[in-house]
Amino acid sequence: MKLLVIGSGGREHALAWKLAQSDKVEIVFVAPGNAGTARENKLCNINLSDHQQLIQFCFEQEIDFTLVGPEAPLAAGIVDDFTKAGLAIFGPSKYCAQLESSKDFAKAFMTKHGIPTAAYATFSDAQEAHQYIEQKGAPIVIKADGLAAGKGVIVAMTPDEAHQAIDSILLDNSMGSAGARVVIEDYLRGEEASFIVMVDGEHILEMASSQDHKRLLDNDAGPNTGGMGAYSPAPVVTPAVHQRVIDEIIKPTVQGMLAAGHPYRGFLYAGLMIDETGAPYTIEFNCRFGDPETQPIMCRLQTDFVDLLLAALAGKLNETNAVWSEEIAVGVVLAASGYPHSPRRGDIIDGVDLASDNGKIFHAGTSFNADKKLIVSGGRVLCVVGMGQNVAEAQQQAYAALEPIKFKGMQYRNDIAAKALK
Repeated sequence: MKLLVIGSGGREHALAWKLAQSDKVEIVFVAPGNAGTARENKLCNINLSDHQQLIQFCFEQEIDFTLVGPEAPLAAGIVDDFTKAGLAIFGPSKYCAQLESSKDFAKAFMTKHGIPTAAYATFSDAQEAHQYIEQKGAPIVIKADGLAAGKGVIVAMTPDEAHQAIDSILLDNSMGSAGARVVIEDYLRGEEASFIVMVDGEHILEMASSQDHKRLLDNDAGPNTGGMGAYSPAPVVTPAVHQRVIDEIIKPTVQGMLAAGHPYRGFLYAGLMIDETGAPYTIEFNCRFGDPETQPIMCRLQTDFVDLLLAALAGKLNETNAVWSEEIAVGVVLAASGYPHSPRRGDIIDGVDLASDNGKIFHAGTSFNADKKLIVSGGRVLCVVGMGQNVAEAQQQAYAALEPIKFKGMQYRNDIAAKALK
């Protein structure tokens, strides 16, 4: 089989790497890919992003199916375009992708279908938003309505921080068009978890649980990022919590889309807050696999990933199962100097080949310079995954593996999976 993966991040490296492990696969094209996918066995980067050019490429190369990694092409309707052309593609339609591309759409959808989430209000007028904050107080959560690459959320612990966030987004246009509106939500307390499933329009297949680390610095300090590391499985998702998430969040979402005449096909990611009673609340929906959750989850997947995707494309997820390694996987993200606000590009990266002896290295913001040297080309640069029989062992493997890697201003957290150790 010949396959195509859309995207250039660590998630896409992990997805393409896992697909290439299948005996059924001859080659996986990655559009546009990164320096890691350029060097991986059975993977081939192609420098295309235009939907029509990609469609033409699929016909020319006789691609069996396409898997979409990031949110931007989904929001731009790539699935609709491929489907119209008669090509097999796994991902949600533009309509369904609004669950991620518009926070307001997602909150209204959850309210309509009785899906547990924080109370909210949406504003495009700064003065009205300020008045709402005066009424509500803090802590409170401010979100840009549109796509902001994981950086459109401000958890304001004081009213001053909340007012500053409103001015920054609505008046200073710091989030661009993504911040034309803001969603203001009540602050939820508890422990976060990532719950990802595959959906074929009707049936659901759960992926392994995981927990992401959004804040830049140790002990959940510093600004929100796209994710500084993740581990799988997440102990906070007990069997009882798991069942509640399926019954109260995932099933109503899939059934709600079906009832609206827009069957949801693709990965569905519920970002959860689980309170002290074990009640799950939806913080956000993503319409694709999480990054960096994909990297540790794919390291634990033992089933042929191609078989799962073929079942999903055929609407037969109810006839298949996913088998997971008993081992724990811990992934640590190495980020560029200045990330998340103004990541510096061009710094030379050393030691990646030495690091891969101890763990699996997934590339994200990497490319080659004119001298064929590996360089930083994005905010999150690499994700280093360690595996072990327990959390401590997996954590130790990940941090030992990243030890040889060096680039100027490299940032990473030292406490990924610390909550699981507790």
